[in-house]
Amino acid sequence: MAAQQPHDLNCLTIAELEKHAEQRMDKQTRDYYNEGADSGSTLLENSQAYSKYRIRPRVLRDISLIDTSCPLFDTRSPLPMGVAPTAMQCLAHPDGEAATARACRDAGVVMGLSSFATTTLEDVAAASGNNPRVLQLYLFEEREHSRKLVQRAKAAGYKAVFLTVDTPMLGRRNLEIRNQFKLPKPYKIANFTEDSDSAAAKTVMDGASSDTAGGERESKKSTSAPGHHDGKKRTPPAGPISFHTHAPNPTLCWERDIDWLRQQCKPEMEVWVKGIATGEDALLAVNHRVDGIVVSNHGGRQLNGAMATLDALPEVVDAVRGAIPVHIDGGIRHGTEIFKALALGADFVWIGRPVLWGLAYNGQEGVELCLRLLRDEFTLCMGLAGTVKVPEITKDYLVKVDKSGFVSRL
Repeated sequence: MAAQQPHDLNCLTIAELEKHAEQRMDKQTRDYYNEGADSGSTLLENSQAYSKYRIRPRVLRDISLIDTSCPLFDTRSPLPMGVAPTAMQCLAHPDGEAATARACRDAGVVMGLSSFATTTLEDVAAASGNNPRVLQLYLFEEREHSRKLVQRAKAAGYKAVFLTVDTPMLGRRNLEIRNQFKLPKPYKIANFTEDSDSAAAKTVMDGASSDTAGGERESKKSTSAPGHHDGKKRTPPAGPISFHTHAPNPTLCWERDIDWLRQQCKPEMEVWVKGIATGEDALLAVNHRVDGIVVSNHGGRQLNGAMATLDALPEVVDAVRGAIPVHIDGGIRHGTEIFKALALGADFVWIGRPVLWGLAYNGQEGVELCLRLLRDEFTLCMGLAGTVKVPEITKDYLVKVDKSGFVSRL
């Protein structure tokens, strides 16, 4: 991404990007991407939490050379910001995850790939070139599915696996239910079949295929069933892999699954846990030797009424005490909010929905625009706050505003 690119005069903010994307997405896609669980209060609070803080700028400092880079995995990232894994990006634009990968490559920004992508992890790796990438993983009850995916990610040069740990059950997403969401033809869930025409690739949410042409002859083949417990033993999900039947895993536990995943990933890939929201679980993550934490509430799509990720961040940082990196996602819509998250102790942030909006707006160029807006806003914020290196951004640069409008130092 070259510096000094001309402005897109139709889109100067992430808020404007969202409005453009709304006009380009159909209702099913818009509802799927933008909805939170239940009433959506946690989704809203993820963004509102940033308004509780104000920046304390320092002046008369030489800010003529600003370095926005930071360490990430075994390299340096040009920004403390990556593209979060989000599912089924071909809904936003036909080029889907490949367009996002190319935009990230050109910007030097790390990309997270969802297990439930509409582009294979190998194709995303090819589009990424040497740019770092991570694989978001749902650890299925039948581990062989996940083991194969991890091995493919190793072979394709992914840096880390981000294990989603906040989906033992799926949150209630009412618009998704009302719309009876299914992935439209010709798109497929690309990573769970060796045959791109198989029913497994076409199933999405509840195990029903989006391709109805096969009639009754295909119905049995393309039907999935969720796992269940009869009081005596647990029966795992059956049939082709689908999100609703296979992604939630109520059997996941620290003692068994983290050690198993480390054995599968090491030494080529790091193991991170995505979905930590408390100090207690952060300590368990450290004790189980994970390589990093992402403070996340699944974009407000799981437990409605849970803390905003920014509100959860300080206790996680305090618990970890620098033992492993702490990243955060959820609610970031402006470069100043990246600054605030770092000031509260995050090492890095991940951007989700704004990237999807950029993709819907203008494919690869729209994602590049999203990343450029956030980069420029963050760089400007650093300079105007009086900082020139990311490690200088601490809580000394923030105050908190309470409901009565009183300001207090952190």
